[in-house]
Amino acid sequence: MKKLIAVLTTILLSACSTFGIRSADEPGYEVLSDEGLIQIRHYPSLIVAQTEVNADYKNASGLAFQRLAGYIFGNNKKQQPITMTAPVIQEQQAERLSMTVPVMQQKSGAVWLMTFVLPQSYSLLTAPEPLDSSVLIQEIPDKKVATIRYTGSLSEQGIEEKSAELTEWLIKQHHKAISPPRSAAYDPPWTLPFLRRNEVHIDIE
Repeated sequence: MKKLIAVLTTILLSACSTFGIRSADEPGYEVLSDEGLIQIRHYPSLIVAQTEVNADYKNASGLAFQRLAGYIFGNNKKQQPITMTAPVIQEQQAERLSMTVPVMQQKSGAVWLMTFVLPQSYSLLTAPEPLDSSVLIQEIPDKKVATIRYTGSLSEQGIEEKSAELTEWLIKQHHKAISPPRSAAYDPPWTLPFLRRNEVHIDIE
């Protein structure tokens, strides 16, 4: 029985490497502090594609992802495919943001902002112009970011719980938060929950 379980586990994990384990590049960053699941990182400036959707979490996620996926799959004036990078990020805040924030989604009242980070080879001048006017190309400045890592399915409740956990840690460590929390998702939605890499990010001074 133990051998059978071992074989089935090997098959399952092999399948996961084909069906859902991350292969996309992610932006480079410097780890300034490592506390296990919690890190403080420095990110360089990034070129991103963003879109806003006025809907609940689930519906906004689907529509925003479709728009941005369309852009990187060639729905741009150069008809140029762009390599997918990770993470996709979601962020919630009380007031509406300007479109200069860092695959992201961000809530402002009933508005969610989703962002794809473009490969480092692109600049504002070289990134293809979107054909969809609801997709914007922006540059976000370098920043110091506190992150907490977790596994499992993405949900609004899970994001809120980890945001509260990271916020509490920042207060105890005397770090000043300067942004709302963002949820960063690194894996395709069909990835098994226990294999997923999810994070919450908060910008700090």
